Amino acid sequence: MSKIIGIDLGTSTSEVAVLENGKPFVIKNKEGKLITPSVVGISDSGAIIVGEYAKEQLLVKPDETVMEVKRLMGTDKKVSMGDNEYTPQQISAHILEYLKSCAEDYIGEQIERAVITVPAYFTDEQRRATVEAGGIAGFKVERIINEPTAAALAYGIEHMEDEKHILVYDLGGGTLDVTLLEMFEGVLEVKASSGNNKLGGKDFDEKLMDMLIKDFEKEEGVDLKKDLRAVARIKEAAENCKIVLSTKNEYDINLPFIAEKNGEPIGLVRKVTKGQFEELIWELVKSTEEPINVVLKDAELLKTDIDIVLLVGGSTRIPLVKEFLQETLDKEPKTLVDPDMAVVMGAAIQAGIINNELSQDKDILITDVCPYTLGIETLGFLGGIPVADVYDIIIPRNLTIPVIKEKIYGTVVENQEKVEIKIYQGDRKKASMNNFLGNFTLSGIPANRAFEEKIKVKFMYDINGILQVGAQIVSTGKQASISIETTGVKLEEEMDLNLWKKSTKARKFKGIIKRAENMLDEYFESEEYDELDEIVRELKKAIIKEDDDEKIQELEEKLSDILFDMEE
Repeated sequence: MSKIIGIDLGTSTSEVAVLENGKPFVIKNKEGKLITPSVVGISDSGAIIVGEYAKEQLLVKPDETVMEVKRLMGTDKKVSMGDNEYTPQQISAHILEYLKSCAEDYIGEQIERAVITVPAYFTDEQRRATVEAGGIAGFKVERIINEPTAAALAYGIEHMEDEKHILVYDLGGGTLDVTLLEMFEGVLEVKASSGNNKLGGKDFDEKLMDMLIKDFEKEEGVDLKKDLRAVARIKEAAENCKIVLSTKNEYDINLPFIAEKNGEPIGLVRKVTKGQFEELIWELVKSTEEPINVVLKDAELLKTDIDIVLLVGGSTRIPLVKEFLQETLDKEPKTLVDPDMAVVMGAAIQAGIINNELSQDKDILITDVCPYTLGIETLGFLGGIPVADVYDIIIPRNLTIPVIKEKIYGTVVENQEKVEIKIYQGDRKKASMNNFLGNFTLSGIPANRAFEEKIKVKFMYDINGILQVGAQIVSTGKQASISIETTGVKLEEEMDLNLWKKSTKARKFKGIIKRAENMLDEYFESEEYDELDEIVRELKKAIIKEDDDEKIQELEEKLSDILFDMEE
C-alpha cells in the first residue's frame, strides 16, 4: 500500500513527515533541513523556486517573491510574481509540490496521497482552498486535520494511558488556535475550539516594523514604506530581533545604505530592548484571552480543570506569551512537544491511521468539532406577526464531527413554487448580520396553502470540516443542494458575548443592557435594530476586555441616547 504523508502547510514555514514503524518521522528538505520557508519565487532563469532559495532572494527581488500566502487562502485575491498573477492556491501548490518531491526522494516511491493540516478556525472556503491546492500539487487530500488536534496527537501517541484535559495553545506565524481536548484510554476528544485567523508572529514582526519605519521617518524625513527592498530588509531585521529577544534582553538593528538623503546614503541603526518589544505586542498577546475564555465556556470547564497547557507554534517561544498564559490560567504552560514539529508529526500519525498503519481501536482515536455556528435565514414570528431575516441555527458550534443535522420548515405563502436557501455562519439573531456562505433555490413545490408544504433542510459537516447543504420537498422528494464554495467572505471575529456577565465591571451595566435586549426583541424589524444591536455588542465586548472606564462610559452614553429615542 502506498504511503500517505503528513504536511503542515504553515504561514511562515512548512514541513513534511511520514509514519515509520509506528512513529512519525520528519523528512528533511533538499537543503538538508527539517523546516522549509513558505516562500515561492522566480529565479533569474525564470524557474519557480521554493523555500530557502526563494527566501534568500526576497531582499533583492521582492517583486518576484511571495510569502505568507496562507492568509489569503479562501479569498479571491491574487498575488503578483514577476509579470504574472497567481491565486493563493497556486502558490500553496508550489510549496506542496516541493514537499511532495522531498518525501518521494526519501521514501523512494511516488506519493499521491496526503493529510494536510489547517488552523482549527479555518473557514469552509479556506479548507476548500487547501484541498484545491493539494489537487493542483498532484495529491489526493485524504484528510484535512486541525493543527491543534494534530499537535495533541503528537503528544497523545506517547501518553496513551493519560486521562487529562489538555488546552492546546497554538500560536504560529500567522494564526492562533486554542483547542480544549479530553484524553482518556487512548481517545483524544476535542471539546471546543476558538481562535483568530489573523494573529501570529507575522503581526509581532509588523509591530516592530511599524515602529522602526515611523522612527526613521521622524528622524530622517524619509518614508521607507515606498521602497520594497527597504521594507524587505526591515522585515528580516524585525523577525531576527523578535527571535533574539526570546533569549536576550536587547538587540542591535543595523541596516546600512537603506535609503538616500540629499544624495548621501543613510542607514537605520536602533537598539531594541525586550521591554520595548513586549510593550509593542502586549495588546495582541492579551487579545488571545478571549478565545481561551470561549473554549472554557463551550467545554463547560473551569481553568482549574485544565491539567496541561500545551504550547505549539514558534511564537509560543516568546517569554511574554508564556508569562501571560501562566497568569491567565494559573498553570505553567509546557513545551512537551517540539513547537515547530508537533503539527506535522500529528499529520503523519493521522496519515498512518487512515492507511491502517495504526489502529483506531488499539492505538489512538481522535474526534474533532465544528468550530462555527451554521444556519439559514427563515421567517419568524414575534407576537404572531411574521418577521423576515431571522437566523435559525442548524449546527451549533463545537458539535462533534462528522455531523448531519436536519430541520423541517414550511412554505409561507399561498401556492409558493420555490424557496431560496441562504446559508450563514455566526451567532447573531438577524441572518444578514452573520457571515453569508452561499445560497441555492429549490423549485417545483406543489401549489398548496401556506405552511402545508414542508421543506427538509439537511446540513452535513464532514471530517475535513467542509459543509454540504441539501433541501428536499417532503411531499414529492425533489431535492436541491450546494457544496459551499464561496470566496472572499470577510469573517467577523467570533466571541462569546455572554462572558460580559462574569466581568468585574458587569454589575453596573446589567440594567441598561437588559433594557436594550428587551428593545431588540420588540424592534426586530425596525431600522434602529442594527444600530442598537451593534452598540450592545460593542459595550459587551468592552466589558469583557475590561477596557478603560472612559471608553465603556462613552458606549453606555451612546446606548442610553438610542434607548431614549426609541422609548419616547
